[in-house]
Amino acid sequence: MGFGEDELRALAGTRSFERGSGYLDAVRGLEVDDGSVTAVVHGTDVYEVELALGGGAGDTGVSGRCDCPYGQEGNFCKHCVAVGLTVLRQAEAIPRQRADARTRASGLEAWLTALSRDELLALVREQVAGDRELRRRLELRAAAARSDLGTVRERVLALIDPRPFARYGYVEYADAHAYARQVAETADALRALTTSGQAARAVGLAEEAIRALGEAYEEIDDSDGVVGQAVAAVAEVHLEACGVARPDPERLAEWLVGHVLGERNDATDLDPLDYADVLGQAGLARLRQLAAEARRRSPRGWAERYLMERLVKAEGDVDALVALYVKDLVRPVPRICASPRSWARPTAPRMRSRGRNADSGTPPTRHTSTVAWSTTCAPATRGQAGRPRP
Repeated sequence: MGFGEDELRALAGTRSFERGSGYLDAVRGLEVDDGSVTAVVHGTDVYEVELALGGGAGDTGVSGRCDCPYGQEGNFCKHCVAVGLTVLRQAEAIPRQRADARTRASGLEAWLTALSRDELLALVREQVAGDRELRRRLELRAAAARSDLGTVRERVLALIDPRPFARYGYVEYADAHAYARQVAETADALRALTTSGQAARAVGLAEEAIRALGEAYEEIDDSDGVVGQAVAAVAEVHLEACGVARPDPERLAEWLVGHVLGERNDATDLDPLDYADVLGQAGLARLRQLAAEARRRSPRGWAERYLMERLVKAEGDVDALVALYVKDLVRPVPRICASPRSWARPTAPRMRSRGRNADSGTPPTRHTSTVAWSTTCAPATRGQAGRPRP
């Protein structure tokens, strides 16, 4: 199986492991797919559990997700333990069940392929009638495909609005995953807008979405980074749309510098040099000019220094790079071991949430922590929030 009881104990801790051992009779509806197992566990409530299992050679281990309060905080809970132990006790049957799952998947694919256009339409309409979330996603894609920009903009802004998830004035950890899924829908809609011949409109709408997400991000407990990943997908669509629309390079350079050095850049890790092909010589020259002006205005600014360093290194200008470092010899400038969203405000608080107390039902409390300083870490690349640049 790629894991055993020792791995489950290490993931859950001794207390949760022992408690999970007593829930084996509460596991129901175990369903094995090719790379995962799902089940429900009857406890204080009925909880849905999903375990991701190691697949082939070299792919070992297990990870779990449960919608109980403790599991929603990112913990491998007793319900995950119970399902894991159940899987181990049925280990001999798992390979056959996996094979059956692959057979079912291929059978479904063959059936869908054989359906006529009218039959497929009838099937989609049936599913849309019974699944509100699916209907909303398809409505958004349809509006993008027919270039209904008013509807697309209205829906995109609704998707990235965190207020429906902010039960206590901010988005708790337990709600971050659902919010991230909505943000990901925004990326899909913007991509559809680009492919339908409206790339220029997609660029503008993506910039509006990125700005709004930056304003919202400070009030989201994104401990798992799922919202950051979804926002990175929106930023990726912005880059793709720019590649198709080819906006004015100088205006694009101004937007990029304004975003990187702005106060509301927490949600993304945009690297202006990813846009080098779109910017061209004129845009890169404007980018360098704006970076130099920002550096002169704020010689000790973290974002200003890093942006200038990135541009100088990309140009291969050794003399300019040496001059840049010489300016910092008077007072060494530490780097922060965080993503570029922290450059401008290195001591900005980060949201943390304990989650709802499962016993008392009391609401969570807010916690902040400051970013740690390091002289050996560099900002992360786009899409890798919080990971040091090699």
